[in-house]
Amino acid sequence: MSTVVKGEKKFTFPDLDNIYLAAERLRGVAVHTPLQENINLSDRYGAKIFLKREDLQVVRSYKIRGAYNKMASLPQEALSKGVVCASAGNHAQGLAYACRKMAVHGTIFMPTTTPNQKVKQVKLFGKEFVEVVLVGDTYDDAYHAAMEFVETHESTFVHPFDDVQVMEGQGTVGLEIFKDSNFKIDYLLMAIGGGGLASGVSTVFKQLSPKTKLIGVEPLGSPSMKVAMEEGHVVTLDKIDKFVDGAAVKRVGDTTFEICRQNLDRVVLIPEGKVCTTILQLYNEEAIVAEPAGALTIAALDFLKDEIKGKNVVCLVGGGNNDITRTEEIKERSLLYEGLKHYFIIRFPQRAGAFRDFLNVLGPNDDISRFEYAKKTNRETGPAVVGIELKNREDFEPLIRRMHDQNIVFEYLNDQPDLFQFLV
Repeated sequence: MSTVVKGEKKFTFPDLDNIYLAAERLRGVAVHTPLQENINLSDRYGAKIFLKREDLQVVRSYKIRGAYNKMASLPQEALSKGVVCASAGNHAQGLAYACRKMAVHGTIFMPTTTPNQKVKQVKLFGKEFVEVVLVGDTYDDAYHAAMEFVETHESTFVHPFDDVQVMEGQGTVGLEIFKDSNFKIDYLLMAIGGGGLASGVSTVFKQLSPKTKLIGVEPLGSPSMKVAMEEGHVVTLDKIDKFVDGAAVKRVGDTTFEICRQNLDRVVLIPEGKVCTTILQLYNEEAIVAEPAGALTIAALDFLKDEIKGKNVVCLVGGGNNDITRTEEIKERSLLYEGLKHYFIIRFPQRAGAFRDFLNVLGPNDDISRFEYAKKTNRETGPAVVGIELKNREDFEPLIRRMHDQNIVFEYLNDQPDLFQFLV
């Protein structure tokens, strides 16, 4: 480990030797996941695109690496008092599995709003070695409850990202990528939530492959690392879009920020809708089940397509814990992003045949996907919420022209977030 002083603060950074040690600890615990060239993506972007498949990890994400390495570095006295975490996702599953492998008791605090499927997965991986405590409505509620538990029970809190041993555990992903690549890696793309993965992996590549461009990828709706880099210090965002839940945090780690701003070439932001399109493409074309955070790096390829032509690019697919109940939302967000679904409030004249007249403005490939209407007998017009799905993005402007030509009275909702949030 190396200690760096910034102002009045001291930061302990990950150390390459310790990342090698972490890899030894993880042998037989974490899977050495494959680094695979993807032919379809390579053809699409005129580059060689390789996927590091951490979605095939034992708990379907890289989080087992950091959780286990942290626990394995603790003295037996600390382990005997148990470990604690607050998480509604992959970190909870990683810690649970580590507890089971090490026969250590773990207490995992999760919000009461956590889907039952995720709670079951945590219990499945941890068996009798973990206790799940559901508390509060948000992650912050669960975190505060966890910290109170730590104080009263003298247990060890295992942070999901801002902990040097956790970063070193995640850094073993970088060792595997470097070892398995018999080629020069020009670009390495990593998703950023709190920054633990990017900190560990970038530590490896800055020393073993310093010419590789290291790109962090964040969701557009939660750009905590991007904003921190622009401001020059860690910031807490007031509001975030939580859709890409594995990478949606209001505040990155103090240490991970210092590491990332030194090691990363830049951070790119990807719209959540583009992530959804990528999830569906991966499933339909590659039979890969990627969670939103796992698809981030592949979604970023479209935003880097001009500069990666002819290059060797590695995308780190961080996880595959996608909840099937989110499929409809994923489809909806993808259609909206691609310009294929549009919502209107249409004020129909309250007379026979008004709806039939409206149908005449639709093109041959336009489809009504939503229609909500209640007749108001004491009014001349009645509002209806209408969703229209298009086959091609280019069909939108002709549709709007026909609606104007036919004197259809309407209000477009897609660009009115205050109203639109009630529909999606």
